[in-house]
Amino acid sequence: MTTTRDYYDILGVSKNASKEEIKKAYRKLALEHHPDRNKSSDASEKFKEINEAYEVLSDHKKKETYDQFGHAAFDPRYGGAGAGAGPGGFGGSPFGGGQTRTYRQGPFTYTYTTYGGGPGVESDFGGFSDPFEIFEQFFGGGSPFSRRETKPRYGLNLSFMEAAKGYEKTVNIDGRRKTIKIPAGVDDGSRIRFADFDVTIEVRPDETFQRDGADVFVNHEISLTMAILGGTTAVPTIDGEVKLRIRPGTQPGTMIRLRNRGIRRLRGFGRGDQYVRLRIKIPEKLSREQKEALKKLEEER
Repeated sequence: MTTTRDYYDILGVSKNASKEEIKKAYRKLALEHHPDRNKSSDASEKFKEINEAYEVLSDHKKKETYDQFGHAAFDPRYGGAGAGAGPGGFGGSPFGGGQTRTYRQGPFTYTYTTYGGGPGVESDFGGFSDPFEIFEQFFGGGSPFSRRETKPRYGLNLSFMEAAKGYEKTVNIDGRRKTIKIPAGVDDGSRIRFADFDVTIEVRPDETFQRDGADVFVNHEISLTMAILGGTTAVPTIDGEVKLRIRPGTQPGTMIRLRNRGIRRLRGFGRGDQYVRLRIKIPEKLSREQKEALKKLEEER
C-alpha cells in the first residue's frame, strides 16, 4: 500500500459506482496524470495512486474486502505468515504485498503497482489490453514498451475514386511482388493489415467529390434560368452521371439528397448518400432586352 487516501476519492467515483464507471474514471485519470504527459511535480505520485485505487476497485473480491476493512486489508503489517488477525478480526491480507514495476524505453517510463493474486493472475488495466497501450493515447502510435513484434508498414497513395470503389495493385516489397487488394470504402489514414506487413492509405483530394464518412458531397452549378423556371441537369456521382430534376424557384445553396449514391461502408452494410449543393451561375453580362425582362419580373414580383 502506498497511499492512505480513500480509493473512491482518488478515482472520483461513489461506492455504488459500476465496474464500467470505475473503468471509465481510471482511463481518464491515467491519461491525464501520466508523468510522460503531465509535467507537474506530483504527477508521478498521483499516477501511482490512480493505479493502486483501480487495482483494488476493479476487482470484485478486493473491492468487497476494501469496503469492509479499508486500507488495513492491504497493509503488510496485518498479513503474511504468522501474522495475527487484523482490525475487526481480519486474519491477514489475502492479497499479499504490492509489487511495483517500472519499464523504460528511450525518454519514456511507465510505473505501475499490482497487489498480488498469485502467478498466472492477469490484471485489468481499465480497458487497455496491457498498461503500455496507454501510450497509444498519447502519441498516436504503438506503445514503446510493447513486446509484440512490429510489422513493416508501407504507405499507398490512392485517388478518391480508387479508394471509393476499391483497388488492386501489384507492388514490390523486399524484392518480392505482392498483390494488394484495397476494399471499396477505405478512407485517408485507414490501415490495412496483411500477414507480413501493414499498409497505410493516403487518399488524394478530388476536385469534384468531398467525403464525410460514407457520404459524398458535390457542388453543382445551374443557370439562373434553370433555377427560376426549373429543368433537368446531369449530376456526377461515383457511379457516373445521373439526371436530376430542378424545381422552379430553386434557391442558391439548396441541398438535394441522393440516397445510396455514396461510398460503401467498410464495416456494416449498404452505402452512404450523396448530397448535391446547388450553386446558381449569375450572368456577368446581360443584353438590354435581358435587363428589361429582369426589371419587369422584379416589378411584377
